[in-house]
Amino acid sequence: MNESAPSLPLSILDFLGIEYGETAAECMAGGVKLAQAVEAAGYRRYWISEHHNMLNLACSAPEILIAHVAAVTTRIRVGAAGIMLPNHTSLKVAETFRTLLALHPDRIDLALGRASGTDPVAAQALRRGSCTDPAAEFPEQMAELLAFLGEGFPVGHPYRKLIAAPVVDELPQMFMLGSSQYGPRFAAGNGMSAVFAHHMNPQIAFDVLRDYRRTFTPRHPSDEPCAVLSLLAFASEDPDSVAQFRAAWALTMANIRRGIQNQLQLNEIAEAARSPQFRDERYAWDHMVVGTPNDVVERLIDIKAKAEADELVLVSPGLDRARRIASYQAIADGWPRRASVKTANTGA
Repeated sequence: MNESAPSLPLSILDFLGIEYGETAAECMAGGVKLAQAVEAAGYRRYWISEHHNMLNLACSAPEILIAHVAAVTTRIRVGAAGIMLPNHTSLKVAETFRTLLALHPDRIDLALGRASGTDPVAAQALRRGSCTDPAAEFPEQMAELLAFLGEGFPVGHPYRKLIAAPVVDELPQMFMLGSSQYGPRFAAGNGMSAVFAHHMNPQIAFDVLRDYRRTFTPRHPSDEPCAVLSLLAFASEDPDSVAQFRAAWALTMANIRRGIQNQLQLNEIAEAARSPQFRDERYAWDHMVVGTPNDVVERLIDIKAKAEADELVLVSPGLDRARRIASYQAIADGWPRRASVKTANTGA
């Protein structure tokens, strides 16, 4: 893709899943290859999640990975989706992302969540044993972060004289994450961009994002609503690969519920995909968008219009990285032509 060409309204969220037989270093190198591939395909953003105490994920320090990926790409925006604010101090987050902006101007995103991204014991360890309610403290933490990033503290505030160094003129592009009504409502009330996790709560996703757009209140005159929907998606002409993607996600969720952190083996995924429960029509899988590239692109465009979303973030965990990259490339290849037709027909 030409670097001057506009990016697609599509982005990627990568959990940095360590594939079976892979080392953490090999997984991170694979993440770089994935980021470079989706940049070449025209995607707008490559985001990394924050999870802790997970043997099969390599995303406990997204800030470091952002710096590395941004250094080996040229155009695509790179960021965290998200930084789980209760795990950090607002000053440290401001310092980290100002450093990233100094290194990579106009390319850094900061999506924030109020969850911990881990289990209760690990969350307590991250917070040095603090017993406070992170959800209740989140608005104050967010206000501190915005103040450190440039809005400043009121007269008399104990942090007024503190500086989040290095000082840069730019802000990261900021988003509020959510899988319930809270996140988009918080974003709307504070003039922020909103990302809703359709893959976690598809039943309310469209209504919540539409409400966000209707109730958006700018903090500054230049603020405008930006609604983003993240969802599970996988495209392939090979029906076995599609079935295996569905099976891999189901197996992953089952393992999380059981406290199992082993990497999935390809033969395990293939065997599950052949079982009747994954072929049965009872499993409509309306929480994911899978199928041939043409079908997936068509559905994604419909979903984008129904949610009144400005962008879609595709999440495709579970399968080997080569098939995931091929899926992202196929979706990008099909997007411009179909998107222009659908937009002309629907006014979306």
